[in-house]
Amino acid sequence: MVAKISTGSSMFGALAYNQEKVDNGEAKVLFSNKMLLNEDWHFSIGGCMRSFEMQMPVQLSTQKPILHISINPHPEDVLTDQQLADIAREYMQKLGYGDQPYLVYKHTDIDRHHIHIVGLRVDESGRPLNDKFEHRRSKQITRELERKYNLHPAEKKERTERPELKKVDYEAGDVKHQIGNTVKAACYGYRFQSFGEYRALLAAYNVCAEEVKGEINGRPYQGIVYSAMNGKGEKVGNPVKASRIGKSVGYEAVQRRMERSGEAIKNGKLKERTRKIVAAAMRTAHDRQEFERELNRQGIDVVFRRNDSGRIYGVTFIDHDSRVVLNGSRLGKEYSANVFNDLYSDERKTDIRQEQSTRQEQPDFTPKADIVSGVASVVSAFGGLFGGASGGDEPQDTASQKRKKKKKKRTRRID
Repeated sequence: MVAKISTGSSMFGALAYNQEKVDNGEAKVLFSNKMLLNEDWHFSIGGCMRSFEMQMPVQLSTQKPILHISINPHPEDVLTDQQLADIAREYMQKLGYGDQPYLVYKHTDIDRHHIHIVGLRVDESGRPLNDKFEHRRSKQITRELERKYNLHPAEKKERTERPELKKVDYEAGDVKHQIGNTVKAACYGYRFQSFGEYRALLAAYNVCAEEVKGEINGRPYQGIVYSAMNGKGEKVGNPVKASRIGKSVGYEAVQRRMERSGEAIKNGKLKERTRKIVAAAMRTAHDRQEFERELNRQGIDVVFRRNDSGRIYGVTFIDHDSRVVLNGSRLGKEYSANVFNDLYSDERKTDIRQEQSTRQEQPDFTPKADIVSGVASVVSAFGGLFGGASGGDEPQDTASQKRKKKKKKRTRRID
């Protein structure tokens, strides 16, 4: 039996993932613990959200108050619902979360039936409960439960825990090691289908990724160079070749990851959650800032890319709950850069007028980079990487704009 523990900021994302399985007949709620719900077995995201929010402290001393655990028995272990419920209850009690509000789901979408637990990991004062050596304690607890319920022991070669994804802090030193940890966690913790999406993800964690091409002894060479960035999105320090980190984050490995990600996103329908949340935010948000805040509240960061004239030519969504990175056009034409450019065109003009006014008042003003982002660390992160030849993820000019340019050329006459 293997238990996987993850923490997050979005309760909605964790509940939506499980509720979608329930709606599709691939899961059901086994029981709830200390939830303020009517025990009629008709659970809804709205009702569960209200119950958790009522018990969520106003002041939090952590950005990740949500707990999401999956417990996976061996494929040959056939357990009743009652046994699974007992295992979940004992596991949470031994791990220190027995008195917390949480929900337990049984998933049947694959042959190996397993359980998911969603709950709060903070006390009444908003402080996270003691999670010291949590993964180590979790393994010890699963071994005890295996013996108690006469289950198959976990395989000796258990899959390693997913590396923790942290922002690179250049001032903290040991930059090469920091970049290596962040790049590995991003590359294999998230799914993306283009190098542009990969760059957008890494930039959110203060890492700049650049493709390099050339020749060595007459043979073509392609590689990746990683650099640390500061809070303003500017590259700092010396770049690090992918080969110094490991082949697992080199050019060929990243290409393979993109191919496999495309298949997984398609087969697993991993775009659906992101699309639904983005569509809802577009309907309700009154401006770009509100749109970004609503997405961020549900575990999604959005990166807008603008050219020098202020036109939005690229948009990327980073869904931290589904762990997918998607350019807007992948969600559909109605989520492409052109749509957001039209949607926020008035705000763009206002931004430009404000910048022009600031330049007049401050002669030494240095123009900001061409990025507007919901992630503070991504602002001005990409610079030339997402310039005119950014790889074609988003169109640069609309067809009507190109026709206008051609028309101007044709109307020019020589007397």
